[in-house]
Amino acid sequence: QVQLVESGGGLVQAGGSLRLSCAASGRTFGSYAVAWFRQAPGKEREFVAAINRSGVTTYYADSVKGRFTISRDNAKNTVYLQMNSLKPEDTAVYYCAAGAVAGPSRVQYAYNYWGQGTQVTVSS
Repeated sequence: QVQLVESGGGLVQAGGSLRLSCAASGRTFGSYAVAWFRQAPGKEREFVAAINRSGVTTYYADSVKGRFTISRDNAKNTVYLQMNSLKPEDTAVYYCAAGAVAGPSRVQYAYNYWGQGTQVTVSS
């Protein structure tokens, strides 16, 4: 069992930066691939970024590539999402998710455990 808690969301102006954290419980966090998804009001939840167990392999949605960076520190049981050059269209609730899969995945059903989400609001 893994419990995930996101933090770091908030209100920022367009062009600004935020760093989200996803803290996990459990001693086997390094056995899980982790992803960030987001859901804007009135829209379906969408993939943002994913990282494999070791942190070597990462995937990004085209909409965030070059602006967002996902990383992890398995010693701290934490995954990060550094978000730079934020745009109003990045406004959403951001969720982290963990799954016992071999590599990072862009699909939601690959992930068994989900956090409660953290709100990111980017003003224009």
